[in-house]
Amino acid sequence: MTSEPCVITGDAARVETAVRGTGSPVLVLHGSPGGIDAAEVMSRFLPEDRFRSVLLSRPGYLGTPIDPEHASIDDEADLLASVLDGLGIDRVGVLAWSGGGPAAFRLAVRHPDRVTAIVAASAVSGRWVPSRTGPGEYLVAHTALGASLSGWAARHLPRAVVGGAVSGVSRLRGRRLKDHVEGVLDDADRRAFLLDMAATGNSSGAHRAGWENDVRTFAAIGSLQLDRVTAPVLVLHGDADTEVDVSHSTRAASEVPDAELVLLPGGTHFALWDHVDAAAVQARAVEHLAR
Repeated sequence: MTSEPCVITGDAARVETAVRGTGSPVLVLHGSPGGIDAAEVMSRFLPEDRFRSVLLSRPGYLGTPIDPEHASIDDEADLLASVLDGLGIDRVGVLAWSGGGPAAFRLAVRHPDRVTAIVAASAVSGRWVPSRTGPGEYLVAHTALGASLSGWAARHLPRAVVGGAVSGVSRLRGRRLKDHVEGVLDDADRRAFLLDMAATGNSSGAHRAGWENDVRTFAAIGSLQLDRVTAPVLVLHGDADTEVDVSHSTRAASEVPDAELVLLPGGTHFALWDHVDAAAVQARAVEHLAR
């Protein structure tokens, strides 16, 4: 990952951060689990000559420790604002995926003058609890052995990795699943996204504290006060997503005053990046963030 060095002081100095590109700043918030490596994969579609992508690990993930006394969603939002202060960024667009949604929305509510626009992809917007997993899926997603196996499989068994990732976060089955997997494997950008993201989506080791905190805080969400978000929001969601139900995006679109909803037919939890129309939707996200 090519990035410029980041020198940040104060509380935000403990946040693992990198900056890539030039132009309009965009804060990239990864999901649950994740880290700065996932943020890098998420941000690749943003042209480096148009956007200055601020990549980071959210609290409890990889190189960003979590303070048990300040571990709420609002604490995270305030910490993000301090990261922007440290980088000398006054206003920023936000690209948030999945578990990055709550912090993105609360940043916009608590610091409305700092957020110019939000792209919320398959984003949590209310109470969320993880679905139950079988032994095989638990091994892959929540153990150190699973993380190691995922990295090996991404290099040697790409079809199996793509198929497992897609089926694990969507209702696609049978012919629909097969056609989707074939389409991803035939497209260099979609293929690279899923294979690289597969290496980041494990809750063990350096991801454990962040994952456990997200699960705890997301289960306790009452209201994110979406009606107080003043930034324009582009809400994107695949209608076959099983990781974060599409109701999270329809809620956000109905409660945020200036929101636009795009539902992608047959879209998975990765719809912004792996849908058959991903390139067109990404172009739409780019223009929204450039407002």
